[in-house]
Amino acid sequence: MVGLTVTYLMITKSTRTGAFLFKGGRTVKETYYLIAGLVSAAIAYVSEKLGMLIPLIGLLVLMMVIDYITGMLAAKKEAVEHPDDPKYGWSSAVGMNGIIKKFGILCVIVVSMVLDYIVATLAIQMNFNPPITTLFSLLVTSWFLLNEMLSIIENSGRMGADVPDWLAKYIAGLKDKIDSEGGSAEHIDKIE
Repeated sequence: MVGLTVTYLMITKSTRTGAFLFKGGRTVKETYYLIAGLVSAAIAYVSEKLGMLIPLIGLLVLMMVIDYITGMLAAKKEAVEHPDDPKYGWSSAVGMNGIIKKFGILCVIVVSMVLDYIVATLAIQMNFNPPITTLFSLLVTSWFLLNEMLSIIENSGRMGADVPDWLAKYIAGLKDKIDSEGGSAEHIDKIE
């Protein structure tokens, strides 16, 4: 099977036109346009299905990367300030745990997306057209996005940046609002 894939992807130069061709006869440019078209169609399909969740997930991934980088920089700064203390500094174990945690966050978002799908499918089967089909995943993604933002602010403070107290309080307040409105135990008890 691997031999077939490698053989198919062999590129040759046409003696007639001088264009580079894949073994199947398609030019490299045509193949590029085909792949770009397929990727665009896939993105359009996913965007249509997920709606406003797509930019939130993009922001979350960006915040995850910034959080990871600021965490490493803060650890490095603390290691410079405390050179003889082994509890300060960057640790590959801590870094790996951070990456695993971020993967876990993405898994929780996928679970919330499956829950949204189940709820929307059941609603449609009961002849109810829900106004929004991504409720749980929007709440979960927003909660994790705010959590990453708080972590970035904390890391920035560890690096020595002046962080306005009101900014951290405002983000924490938004996160608490999602907790209280999005499914606290009292809110769920009222539903039952």
